[in-house]
Amino acid sequence: MHVETLQRGQPPGLARGLGLWAATAIVVGTMIGQAVFLVASDVSSDVDSVWKAVGVWMVGGVIVLFGVLCYAELGAAMPEAGGEYLYLGRGLGPLWGFLFGWTSSMIMTPGSSAIVAAGLLRFVGFVRPSVTTPIFVWSLHLPFGAQLYSFTFTTAQPLAVGTVVLVTALNYLGVRTVGYLQILLTAVKVLIMVAIVILGVVATGSPAAGSAPGTAFIPSSSHGAIAAFLMALVPVMAAYNGFQGLGRVGGELLNPGQNLPRAAIMGTSLVIALYVAINCVYFRVLGFTQVAKSQHVASDAVVRLLGHTGALAFTIAMIVSAFGAIHAGFLTGPRVPYAMARDGNFFGFAKRIQPKFRTPSGALLFQGCMTSTLVLTGTYQELYSYVIFAVWIFFGLGAIALIRLRATEPELPRPFRVWGHPWTTIVFGVAAFAISANLWLVRPLRSSVGLAIMLLGVPFFYRWRRRSVR
Repeated sequence: MHVETLQRGQPPGLARGLGLWAATAIVVGTMIGQAVFLVASDVSSDVDSVWKAVGVWMVGGVIVLFGVLCYAELGAAMPEAGGEYLYLGRGLGPLWGFLFGWTSSMIMTPGSSAIVAAGLLRFVGFVRPSVTTPIFVWSLHLPFGAQLYSFTFTTAQPLAVGTVVLVTALNYLGVRTVGYLQILLTAVKVLIMVAIVILGVVATGSPAAGSAPGTAFIPSSSHGAIAAFLMALVPVMAAYNGFQGLGRVGGELLNPGQNLPRAAIMGTSLVIALYVAINCVYFRVLGFTQVAKSQHVASDAVVRLLGHTGALAFTIAMIVSAFGAIHAGFLTGPRVPYAMARDGNFFGFAKRIQPKFRTPSGALLFQGCMTSTLVLTGTYQELYSYVIFAVWIFFGLGAIALIRLRATEPELPRPFRVWGHPWTTIVFGVAAFAISANLWLVRPLRSSVGLAIMLLGVPFFYRWRRRSVR
């Protein structure tokens, strides 16, 4: 790896220090966190058979792979820090780019890290149940909500905040160091998943009853089979989330025109294969009913295979995996508010570069504070519900931006082009809007909170824009 030299008299910029393997590790590390070890029960609750559950993971994988192709083209064409902030701003207009950056900085990126941290709490609870004992429970009425909202505070939440603080500090110390660390943490994640798959395949004895009815989804008058399938995609997409993050560190990749598409496609393909395989193992070992009821699916499967002691060891390894996902989120996420602040479209402190390590120190600290707040106030399901709603709206807009850029800027250098365009791009865009729309219909309160935060960015956009003009 090398670091670009600074020109005398120029302010320091971000260092290009991430090669192909580090970039691939970022993709895999961002995607594989804790969700694949936990959300199989959420998926099974919305379908009524093993094959439908596995089918949701496969369909979700195809949609994500189409999305990776779109983001690989955009990232290779515009290899600078900021990711979708640049793509939407150039393809659809400055307001859309700003709204992505605003929403990403406020809820999507810190929310994604908080989801991983909340999942980490569930792993810790398996190893040491006492940390999940409530310290206090606070119930309150929310507008438009028929039921009480219960806020539970446990010992594990401050521990998760401590993890966030540690990851923030590590990313503060330099991109090359955290690039090497990300390769190590990603290797641990992949080894965990491969080990569970191998153990499940070679396990002796008859498989568990995979056709048990479990917690089947019962279509109502307002939500049918399609709505159930789309709801089952929500936790699946929470597990796949992160495939788009590599473009945000485009300004720190070596040879981004080639390395970005290669890393994105290789990393995502590996994750899809591992996710489908490990879910097949869950159903083979536990059966549909047990998977649908389990809060620690992977740990329960390993208990069946190796006993409680082996499950404890694997769960500790899963905690390391979750730590790696938070780490990868902090490696990519702060580059968006940094790019916005550099353009005068965000709070000024976010454009600060640490002069020695050349990391976006202001944006890192901002993401650390936002993530810690969400960890202390949100639960696992609530966090991924409103984060996925916002994320997939912008995925759909990203597909539109790609199509429009093909028409308005045909001469833009494109080292990589989407395979099967425009059909793959259209399928990805339609699927993205469908997932968000269905989530808003089924969970309107949480989705409306995400929408309100998005729209709150509009007056800030015009305020900062007027200041930039002056």
